[in-house]
Amino acid sequence: MATHMKRAFNPIVAAIMLVLSFAAPVAAGQFEDAVAAYQRGDYATALRLLRPLADQGNAVAQYNPGFMYDKGQGVPQDYAEAAGWYHKAADEGDAEAQTTLGVMYAHGQGVPQDFVSAHMWFNLAAARGGKNAEEWRAIVAQLMTLEQIAEAQKLAREWKPTKQPDEIGRRASMR
Repeated sequence: MATHMKRAFNPIVAAIMLVLSFAAPVAAGQFEDAVAAYQRGDYATALRLLRPLADQGNAVAQYNPGFMYDKGQGVPQDYAEAAGWYHKAADEGDAEAQTTLGVMYAHGQGVPQDFVSAHMWFNLAAARGGKNAEEWRAIVAQLMTLEQIAEAQKLAREWKPTKQPDEIGRRASMR
């Protein structure tokens, strides 16, 4: 798993540089420090550095504590806490967080199992190019009635991100 994580960070470094070029210098340095701490396995420091950014509404910073709670990295594994962080990032319009939150609703992991909510989040993520969102949406749709699918589609149409699409930055996650 450690080898997989190290390989996953090569594209993340490039993505971080892109994100940092648009972020405020103080926040950029703080986020970069959090990623460096995560890469060293210093999860407590990474989380401490991410929290203020997450509290300011930074969707990427909100996603990453969710990932850490989801995987139990530096914190006790807590799916409900993970879902809360993913929900904050999903509300900001982050497609990866929307997909992940949809999976959690589909499985009832950290949240009550709710196929309508899962389908809604997969719809939103798919519209934003979320990885695997269309596949997950198709899987969960097979478990739903036509009325439930219609309700999920209605909720997705009515949903609005807390930030406008042009304010949502590119992903630079800890994965």
